Amino acid sequence: MQPEAVNRLNPSDETIQVGAMTVRFLITGDDSNGSTAIFEMTTPSDAQMPAPHSHDAYEETVYGLEGVLTFTVDGTPYDIGPGQSLCIRRGQVHGFSNTSGSVSRSLLVVSPALIGPEYFRGVAEIFSSGAAMPEIRTRLMDLMRRFGLTPAPPPTS
Repeated sequence: MQPEAVNRLNPSDETIQVGAMTVRFLITGDDSNGSTAIFEMTTPSDAQMPAPHSHDAYEETVYGLEGVLTFTVDGTPYDIGPGQSLCIRRGQVHGFSNTSGSVSRSLLVVSPALIGPEYFRGVAEIFSSGAAMPEIRTRLMDLMRRFGLTPAPPPTS
């Protein structure tokens, strides 16, 4: 017999500062039996963004709440504003930027929930470690791979 589930609002409410970005987890895989993770991301204009990457084991859907965040998916840019959404399918190379001149806020849904606060805590720790950039890059690529993100190869010129 399984224990009775207890529902709570924002059961995994945790805010993680990753450089200039703020990531607020609302639902993790532990809360949803692994089906979904939901987090809110606040991104200042011109903040340093993650390296382009893909993930083969989950989809990521972005929903705009405030401002504009540009996701580039397989080379095509998509400006996501309030009330707009974009589903990034498994294997699609993507990254994002905020060049709008104002803060953007987005809701992200990952399904199944193979990434959670542990990943973002790890990124925050790497960037605050004081390590030199080559070591930061190496550690970040290792962390990405551990959480199912595949760093995109550098663009060819």
